Amino acid sequence: MHYVYVLKSEVDQKLYIGVSSDLRRRLEEHNSMQNRSTKCRVPFKLIYYEAYAAKQDAVIRERKLKQFKNSYTELKKRMLHSNA
Repeated sequence: MHYVYVLKSEVDQKLYIGVSSDLRRRLEEHNSMQNRSTKCRVPFKLIYYEAYAAKQDAVIRERKLKQFKNSYTELKKRMLHSNA
């Protein structure tokens, strides 16, 4: 399985979107400051994920969400109370 995930920083409340085949390991990497782009925003909480059988599908979905257009807007509506 491949996962598109959304993390929320407990420091600045901003969201981070990523893709991984091992969601638990990836969350641990983010929270142990092993990711250069997110280490100043630790700790993170997993607030949403989607599972895909094919890696290519997960990567395409991540890319669409990171464009911050309609897909991202709809996802934020779906996570209305998780994102609060």
